Amino acid sequence: MTECISHSAPEPAFLEPWHAQVFALTVHLNEAGRFSWADWVERFSATLRRHGLARDLDGGADYFNAWLETLEAILVEAGTASPREVELTQRDWEEAYLRTPHGEPVHLAG
Repeated sequence: MTECISHSAPEPAFLEPWHAQVFALTVHLNEAGRFSWADWVERFSATLRRHGLARDLDGGADYFNAWLETLEAILVEAGTASPREVELTQRDWEEAYLRTPHGEPVHLAG
């Protein structure tokens, strides 16, 4: 009798490509000395609480929307980006998302 070995692919670490991108950008900015990880944790936790997301999260859209909101706030406060730049970038991404066919990668117009 031969054993049947089941192989399955591991679950993806991130549900959406942008989740991985914003995570990697945050880690890079931390490693570049733009903010301490302790400051990040404190501020991200406050964002989660403010949105009522203190429960365990699965790393989905709510979690990464809060992650992005926290990163944007840090960049604005540091003077790395203006509130207007954040607003325009959000608008550009939304427009790009809405014009991208389902299943295709989203690209900002150059």
